Parts: sequence; C-alpha cells; structure tokens
Amino acid sequence: MPHKMPTTPRLSGDVLRSLKHHLRPLIAFHAFFTLLASSLLLPAAGWGLASMLGRLDRPLITLQALLEALWTPGGMAWLLATLAVTFLILYLQQAGMTLVAVRPRDNHLRLAAEALWHSLRRLPALSGLALLQVGTQLLLMLPVAGIVVTLHGRLLGDLDPYYVQQVLPPALWAFLATIAPVILGWGALAAALYTRWHLALPALILEGLGPLHALKRSARLTHGCRRGIAASILVLLATILALPLGVGALFDALFTPLLGHLPERREILLPAMLGYVTAYGLVTLAAVFVGIAANALLGSCLYLRLAHREPRPPAPPSAHPGRLAWGVELGVLAFAIAQAWWVVQGSTIREEVDNIAHRGSSMVAPENTLPAIEQAIHDGADLIEVDARLTAEDEVVLYHDTTLSRLAGDDRRIADLEHDVLDGVDVGSWFGDPFVGTRIPDLEEALVKVRGRAGLVIELKPDPGHGQRLVDRVVTLLEAEARARRDCRDRASDGVGRAACGAPDLSSGIWLAAQSYELLDEVARRAPGVRRMLLAQLTLRGALPRHGYDVLALRHNRIDEREVRLAQHHGYALMAWTVNDPTRMSRLIDLGVDGIITDRPASLRRLLAERRSLGDGALLLLKLRHWLRD
Repeated sequence: MPHKMPTTPRLSGDVLRSLKHHLRPLIAFHAFFTLLASSLLLPAAGWGLASMLGRLDRPLITLQALLEALWTPGGMAWLLATLAVTFLILYLQQAGMTLVAVRPRDNHLRLAAEALWHSLRRLPALSGLALLQVGTQLLLMLPVAGIVVTLHGRLLGDLDPYYVQQVLPPALWAFLATIAPVILGWGALAAALYTRWHLALPALILEGLGPLHALKRSARLTHGCRRGIAASILVLLATILALPLGVGALFDALFTPLLGHLPERREILLPAMLGYVTAYGLVTLAAVFVGIAANALLGSCLYLRLAHREPRPPAPPSAHPGRLAWGVELGVLAFAIAQAWWVVQGSTIREEVDNIAHRGSSMVAPENTLPAIEQAIHDGADLIEVDARLTAEDEVVLYHDTTLSRLAGDDRRIADLEHDVLDGVDVGSWFGDPFVGTRIPDLEEALVKVRGRAGLVIELKPDPGHGQRLVDRVVTLLEAEARARRDCRDRASDGVGRAACGAPDLSSGIWLAAQSYELLDEVARRAPGVRRMLLAQLTLRGALPRHGYDVLALRHNRIDEREVRLAQHHGYALMAWTVNDPTRMSRLIDLGVDGIITDRPASLRRLLAERRSLGDGALLLLKLRHWLRD
C-alpha cells in the first residue's frame, strides 16, 4: 500500500521547524565538516586528481584537447575519479547532517562530532551508494551525449564557435530544436530515478543498510508518491539556488548605496568597508548553510514520515551551549572578518590595462581586414589581434577559419588557394554595404598599417603538419619589418617622423600567439626576442604548465584571484578574452589582469576613462559591488 505523501507546504514547514530546532548542532557540524574538508579532504583530492591528470602527459588548454584526452583510458579514469570525489564529499556532508537531525541530545558539539565520526565510519558504504547512483545517471547520459555530439558535428561542425556565439545563426537554432526533445526525455528519466532513490542515503546511514539494499528500501518507500516528492524537491532546489542570490541582491540594494555617501578619507573608508564586507560574508555564509541544511533535512523529514509515520525529527532538549560551542561560532565570525580584511586589503586601485582589439574592431568592421585594423586604431586599441594562415604558395594572410565558407560562402580552403585568387575574394559584403569588395589582407599590409600607431598580436593558425612553415614565414616577415622600420627611421628628419616609423625593436609591439606549446617553442627557437602568448580555454590543475610563454590569455570566465596570483608569482602577463560587456571588463580590471581582448575597444577605452575620473573611495565601492555580484 503506498504511503501518503504530505503536501509541499506542509513538508516545507516540517523542514523549517527542524532547521530551527537543530540549528546549533547543525552549525557545529557544518563548521567541523568545512574544517575537515578544506584542510584535508579537498587538498588531498585535488593533489591526487592533479597527479592523475599530469600522467596524461599532455597540456589541456582547449576544449578539443580535453575531449580527446577524456576518450583515453587515463582520461576516463580521471573523469570518474573527479566525479567520485566530488559526490563522495557531498554524501558525507548530507549523511552527517541527517544524523545530527535525528539524534537529539543536549550537547551540540558532542552530537556534531559523533555525527562526523559515524559518517566517516560509513565511508565505504557511502562510496558504494555514490557509485551506484552517480554511475547509473552517467550511463543514462552516455547515449544522450553521443546524440548531441553527433548532431553538433553535422549542424555546427563547420562553423567557428566564436561566430556561433556572437551571430546566433539559423544552424544554431536548428541544432537546439533538434536536441531539445532528447534533452527533455533524458531529464525526465533522470529526475524519476533521482526521486525513486532520494531516500537511499537516510536509509543507509540510519538503518545501517548496504548500498544496494538502501536503494531498494528507497524505491519501496517512495512508491506511489513520487510526483509529490519530485515537486517538493524542485521547490526546495529552486529555493536553495535563489536564496543566496536574493539575499545578496537585497543586501546590495539596502546597504551598498550608503557607502557612496562616505567621505573620501581612507581612515573612514577602510573600517566602514571592512564592516560592510564582514556583514555580507556572514549573510552569504548563513544563506549557503541554510540551503545545505534544508536539503539534508528534506530527506530526513521524508524518510521519517514514510518509514516511521513521524512528521519530522523530534526537537532536542533545551540546553545552553558550552564554551566550546561558542568558540566554534566565534570561529565562523573570525573567518568572515578575515575574509573581509583580505578583500579590503586586496582592493588595489589599478586602471592601466592593455586594450587589445579582437580581430580588429570586429563589431564595427569585418574581422581581420584593413578597415577593422584602422577602426581599432581609431578606437584606441593598444594592440590588435589578427589571425595568420598560409596560402598554397606559403604567403601569410589574415584569416581565421580554414575555409572561406563563413565569410564568403565558398567551401574552398585557404591552404589550397594562391594569394592572387584570395585577393579577389570579397569578405566584406556579409558585414554590410559599406564594406562590399573588402579583401583578405596579407601580414605585410597589417604590419605597415600599425607602424607607430599600435601593436600587433599575431595568432598562428597553421594547418596540420605546417606549424614550422608558418612560424618560419611569419618570423621572416617580422625580420623584414624590423629592417624596414630601421631604414625609415634613418630617413626621417625629426622625432615625429621617426615615431611614425615604429620601433625597430619588435619585442614590445609585436607578439606571437598560439594554442600550441610546440608552436611557441618553435617561436622561441626562431625569434627569441619576440613575446609569446599562449591562448587557453581551460585551466585544469596539473594540466597547464606555468612556463614557456610571456603572456597567458585565458577565457574571461576562467580568471579569478588565484589565476592573477599565479601570473604574478610566475612572472607572465595575464590577458582575458573575449570581453564585450563593460561590467565584466571593470570586474577583470579590479581582479588585476594585464589586458583585455575585446571586439569593442572603444567601449574599453571609454570605461578606462570613466574609471580614471573616479576617486579612490568610489573605485573601492565599485570593486566591492563587483565582488558582491561574483
């Protein structure tokens, strides 16, 4: 006979009352577990996973390289180990909170310690449960992933990913419409299985069952009321996700404007902002804790109601916390203050970053063309990034893709065409009538265009097996450009004329970039004085060496305080790509990046001008606002 499922509002009330009654021991357990995880579990797991990843013996800096590595036996082992460690830590935390909730006693600290110890004793069983639950979900996901990858290759495989993100072509919508039913079907099946097994962890930790028997027990308990459980889970998950965001937004709306009225005096600004960040840290920690505890209590309340006809865990006897319990809670406060001090002290006022135009001003003119380069110079770019490829006769032209398909509607490959043929290709009509007839420039033209006006970042785009030839040709052209600049300066009659010729030392104004360590090594061998930039999409720990280049350009959403500290420690410059939103630009400047690669260099120039006009207090407030949003 199926069990009667309580309504979602009633179950939510049970969870909230349980949270209120067990708040102190749950806080103590959360503090103990966080200390154990941050000091032992996570560092050990991170070291082990980084060591395993290092054994793949290849740098993983692009998504394609990562996917290729994951299809190897070692890559699959790393992926499975990563998932196992992640979910095992989550299972340990949920198991401990479940024990805290259902075992009331008067000593909060002792109860938290016993829950942590008992959870660790059940580690083998929890590992087995995690393996069964997560492994089954992965098996369900495999055919779906295969279908998505296949459809992506057929519908979007020939398109540049950056073009797809920026233009949103019809092929993208066709791909999304095709995979939507597949994704929805998988989601429904995965959700049904998750609901069926939702009470396996309480059954394992409270009844002492093995992993397989716990899953069967959960299936019996949830039989006949899975829809109600699924609705309750969805409501809770939505609340957990919205709570930190809502609390942070409310705090920002209520208290951040008050800081704007503070006087521009550092002896007032720093204490005020320290208190502000401390309060925000405590509020955020509280919101995260409530979400984690509510998730564990939902399982406990459901289990007690369906297995024992009890609506919720009984309230513990009333007791005053001991000195040690107060010490734990004061430790949480001290942690929040320390975090606040670190944020305030790390609030460096920095306004100088390199403004790097991505393929020229590619939102205003066709990418990788002379009009885009000219526009980027007009927009205030310090450096202009272009893509270099070889033609059939080894001439170097500026073009991103392997074929002419995207910009000219022609399926021919750049490497198969001679320069004279490419010179007649129109790559401007797609952008707009003012650019009809715009042609593909060669590298020499770009070098002449930027002389004395801007720097150039040349990304090497070799066809397979032709990397060394491309490096040789580019370096030869750079050597010729250096000679031309020296001759120009010798002929110039004054300082203005010499400045227009450009610096003959190309090391500061001309950079070579690549997504390949081998290419950068070849650049170092052929032109040791030229700055080398590594372009990377990923920063997996243990897979990205911190040497062999002068500049690291990372996808902007991979950059955080740790990456900035690593760049400073290892002595390379850190660039973010590709950033077009002024708010994100400002946040990256606050983090301390050395440059920003953007399609909109004029927007970055205006942003820098606006920030330079602000006082120190306003800039610190701006930094805090960005920190809050992150």
